Formats: sequence, C-alpha cells, structure tokens
Amino acid sequence: MARNVEVKARVRDFGKVRQRAAELSGGLPEIIEQEDVFFQTRQGRLKLRRLAQNVGELIFYNRPDVSGPKTSTYSISHTDDPAQLRTVLADALGETVHVKKVRELYLVGPARIHLDVVEGLGEFLELEVILGAGESEQFGETIALDLMKKLGIDESELVEGAYADLLSKTAAPVAP
Repeated sequence: MARNVEVKARVRDFGKVRQRAAELSGGLPEIIEQEDVFFQTRQGRLKLRRLAQNVGELIFYNRPDVSGPKTSTYSISHTDDPAQLRTVLADALGETVHVKKVRELYLVGPARIHLDVVEGLGEFLELEVILGAGESEQFGETIALDLMKKLGIDESELVEGAYADLLSKTAAPVAP
C-alpha cells in the first residue's frame, strides 16, 4: 500500500494561506471539484471520489484519528463509470456520508497542499506528504511541520478525523 503523512486544519485566513501556498508552489493551483461518497466498512475508510461524470477513484485508507501529522496507508483504483460503481457499492455496503468540496491543489516537492472549501463545513487546509519507498514517517512529519509553519497554521487549528466524520455529526446518511 502507498503511504503519506497528513495534516488537516481549519483555516482562519483563507486568503493569506492561499497566497503563501502559491508562493511556495511557484504558481497557480489546479482547481478540482470533488464529491466523495463514503461506504460502511469494518475497518478503515472506503470512499468513491467523483471528479467528473466519467472519472472517479475508489480509495481505501487507514489512518489514526488524531490531530497533527499522521501516517495514512491507502490504495486507489480508477473508474470511468463512478455512478455505476456507486450503485454497486451502495447496494453491497451501504452509504454513510457524502462530502462535496472545491479543492485548490498546490504542489511543493513531495507535498500536496490542498485548500478545501467543504460544503456544510467551511474552509480547510489538508497537507499530504507522499512517502517514497524507504522514506520514514519522520521524514514526512518533518516536511509537514515545516509547511505548516510556512503557511501560518497553528496547532490550535488542527483537526482530527476526516471531513466525513465532521459531517456525520450534523448530517443524515445519503440515499443512493
């Protein structure tokens, strides 16, 4: 399985963080509209991410629900029919939460800086430091903490869990 080190935080000053992310990446972000549908699982999380009508990714991942840098293991499978795959998974497993967001993606070395506007939740930063073969979790944590500092993210802004967890506290399950 692939690995990364992740950090998620609420953003108080989205414009300021956006400016710093652009400076660090040396350019403008890629804008991505995403819809994630989460499914019931016995372990980890399983989500179907729809990027376009005929573009999707099925993502299974495990990571601890703690604030601050955390290591995630994940597997991704691509699909050209996310609607049909959603129907099959919903029938087999049942859906739990639906997350819609607009993501600004900035690339800085092995890190992906995501500035997310999440429907029903607000503005967030998500850092992912992709770990290569043989790279330690400490390596990823060091990069994540350095980027947090450069982006002006304080530890008090860190969030535990996934957007789905935050939404599930306020929303009912989605019907297929």
